[in-house]
Amino acid sequence: MGEREQHEAGLSTAEVEELTRRGEVNHAPDDGMRSTWQIVRANLFTRINAIFAILVALVVATGSLRNALFGLAIVINSIVGIAQELRARHTLKQLSIVNTAEVTVRRDGEAKKIPTTDIVTGDIVELSSGSQIAVDGVVVRADHLDVDESLLTGESDPIDKRSDDELRSGSFVVAGSGLMRATAVGGDSYAAKLTADAGEFTLVRSELRSGIDSILKVITYLLIPAGLITIVNQLLLARDDWKQAVLGMVAALTPMVPEGLVLLTSVAFAVGVIRLGRRQCLVNELPAIEGLARVDVVCADKTGTLTEPGMTLDRVEPLGDTDEGGAKEALAALAHADEHPNATMLAVKDAFGDAPGWGVEARAPFSSATKWSGVSFAGHGNWVMGAADILLDPDSADGERATEVGASGARVLLLAEAETRVDADDAPGELTPRALVVLAQKVRPDAAKTLEYFHDQGVEVKVISGDNARSVGAVAESLGLGEADQALDARKLPTDTAELADALDKGVVFGRVKPDGKRAMVRALHSRDRIVAMTGDGVNDVLALKDADVGVAMGSGSDATRAVAQIVLLDNKFATLPHVVAEGRRVIGNIERVAHLFLTKTIYAVTLALVIGLLGLGAHLFHTPSLAYPFEPIHLTIAAWFTIGVPSFVLSLLPNSERARSGFVPRVMRFAIPSGLVIAAVTLACYLLVRHGQGGGADAVTDGGFGAGHTQIATATLTTLIACSWWVLVIVARPLDRLRVALVTACFLAYVPMFLLPFTRRWFSLDPTNLSRMAIAGVCALVGIAALEGVHRVVARRQAQAPAVHG
Repeated sequence: MGEREQHEAGLSTAEVEELTRRGEVNHAPDDGMRSTWQIVRANLFTRINAIFAILVALVVATGSLRNALFGLAIVINSIVGIAQELRARHTLKQLSIVNTAEVTVRRDGEAKKIPTTDIVTGDIVELSSGSQIAVDGVVVRADHLDVDESLLTGESDPIDKRSDDELRSGSFVVAGSGLMRATAVGGDSYAAKLTADAGEFTLVRSELRSGIDSILKVITYLLIPAGLITIVNQLLLARDDWKQAVLGMVAALTPMVPEGLVLLTSVAFAVGVIRLGRRQCLVNELPAIEGLARVDVVCADKTGTLTEPGMTLDRVEPLGDTDEGGAKEALAALAHADEHPNATMLAVKDAFGDAPGWGVEARAPFSSATKWSGVSFAGHGNWVMGAADILLDPDSADGERATEVGASGARVLLLAEAETRVDADDAPGELTPRALVVLAQKVRPDAAKTLEYFHDQGVEVKVISGDNARSVGAVAESLGLGEADQALDARKLPTDTAELADALDKGVVFGRVKPDGKRAMVRALHSRDRIVAMTGDGVNDVLALKDADVGVAMGSGSDATRAVAQIVLLDNKFATLPHVVAEGRRVIGNIERVAHLFLTKTIYAVTLALVIGLLGLGAHLFHTPSLAYPFEPIHLTIAAWFTIGVPSFVLSLLPNSERARSGFVPRVMRFAIPSGLVIAAVTLACYLLVRHGQGGGADAVTDGGFGAGHTQIATATLTTLIACSWWVLVIVARPLDRLRVALVTACFLAYVPMFLLPFTRRWFSLDPTNLSRMAIAGVCALVGIAALEGVHRVVARRQAQAPAVHG
């Protein structure tokens, strides 16, 4: 064995074991997923939980344990969040294992397939078209090796690599083949920096999550003055009774924080990951679930998306005086000479069996840019096979025949003999057409139904393919998408972004689109504020997948394609996409629903705290009857149980097919602010009316709670608050199908035993025996419900009149 052959034979098993033991293996320092401890810490040790823990401690110090029940809800929320994230992490890990990219390395002189994570320093890695370069290295041998480094440098032109040239992880092979020696793996490689958050369980870059964060920031600023005023007011009222002050202060502060909103957002996304995982859909980035629900245009590749990934040879049509047997022999030689055959060559190879034994002098691998490949054979000439409409004059008889055959939807290639060697600078040069190679592609049985779904949902579908425009048009037409004779050849499209965007607005099917052309189309759509999803499986789709808002790759696609996509359809089913869209819409629509509940509560809690606090301070300054906060913490706890807590969890998991729209924060606040103010106003009115004649002060604290008179006042006031909050739930739950009617009815009935049973009255500090006060509460509740319904109708009418902006 010569020195070169020995070098290309790769490492020995003993060397691999030693390098692995020393840690020189391509294990990423962090797989992007949070550890169990990180999940527990993130869900349990939060700022909100810390605040509530302090408030619980203060309530416990008063001796009123029942008023500390709100702390139990925080514990339950944390447990639910931890459990759901652990389940989602498990699902992601299981799917990631299925999706793990493999490479072929040479060890002990043999080629072996291993996961990319098992590459060690010094490994000899085989490269072919579509391979993702997973580690840094140097070229050992190159056979027309072209590498795209645009994801690293932004330079779109493929770079010709030769022996001893450097290769960086994060790039990918677009043409040719070769061998590389790994020089930097794991955390030392460039890939570790680029893919550190691949598959990460995260909600960053999500419009939904960023909107909630913005809301929480505003709420934080509101909490400070409301909290300070409440504390000062309660302390001034307390005099010698600090327990009453503490209970009133905690009761005012606890409902201000929408503690369950962030949790339910996380749970909704986690459940989405689990549901999609059952459909063999790997979500590399969670915001992709949300993003695909917002798209208004899907750019679909034909091969592997609308059609099955494989092809079969339909027939060979000789041209001119070419002998059919000779053409088939040349095709067999071409197929067997290709060391890394694509789907086309595999179909030819399967059709013709054994190789004729022609000696190879030179090879030219297939490239998406040139659309042809070729081999020079010793004593048998130079043979080329490629796209018929590119290699032939379209006005020639052979060109017209190729167009006619392609119009049926078949893929048509030209077999031709060239005068020059295929590795010459001016190849392929002058060609002599020998035969048309007709390949049949099977349309996916679920493609038509999927396209119909997108049409019904108002999502445009553009078919963007590198194949012949008429052939692509025929396939699309068979699926009810556009007309074959209106398919556009991308070579004739304008390069100006604005003009290209105009062409995309008018056209549906585009053929002969090069890789940089697909990227240009995505960018042109972005210039019109379109939200773009791109599907694909080939190396020519990588750039467009990377630039699209959501990149969707087929599980059978190239390593590079799966690496850059946010969503990978492991079962290769285009029909899985509607389920991803539906899951995203469920998440977005339901979180918006529950956000109405939580933020309405925050608005009325802050308003009540501010107004009662200011009135109490004013009463103290002007020596008029004092005004204490009407509720104990237990009152606000039970008020939230069945108007927010239980129903919000159920609503967050129900089906929801509403079209996702931008403007989450303004839309939620347009409803929550007036609704919260209405509830605060009628609750305060009820409080002032039922306490009329009660006297200046509040009753003394008994058994860790307020006195009997104040309990009656608090019960009546709480009745108004619960009734109005429940009506907000009714509004948010609309349209009321059977399940939602059952939900809101059950939530209403859950309060009945609380107010009627002696045990629950004592435990929850309720006393509804004063009928006059309860009658006032009922009237205030009806006024509040009427006002809330009016607010809802005004807001709904204004939103319906507003221009719909999707994104």
